[in-house]
Amino acid sequence: FPVTIKSSDLSGAHFVEANLSGASLKDALLVGTSLIETNLAGADLSGANLSGADLSGANLVGCILTGADLTETKLSGANLEGVKGYNPNP
Repeated sequence: FPVTIKSSDLSGAHFVEANLSGASLKDALLVGTSLIETNLAGADLSGANLSGADLSGANLVGCILTGADLTETKLSGANLEGVKGYNPNP
């Protein structure tokens, strides 16, 4: 079952190689969170604060990032196929 963690403060948490596919992380505070190699396919991260988070190698296929703060977020090697609300070259 998908996880619902919307509007929660998970700053600095470590979810390395976790399966959060389809999770609702809408408006979550994820500042400096480690999501390396995490499966976030289809997750709703709209309005989430991911500033300084590490999503290196994460699976973000079909993820919703509309209104998310990606300031200094590491996306090296992340799969961004079909991501909604993200423009890598604003």
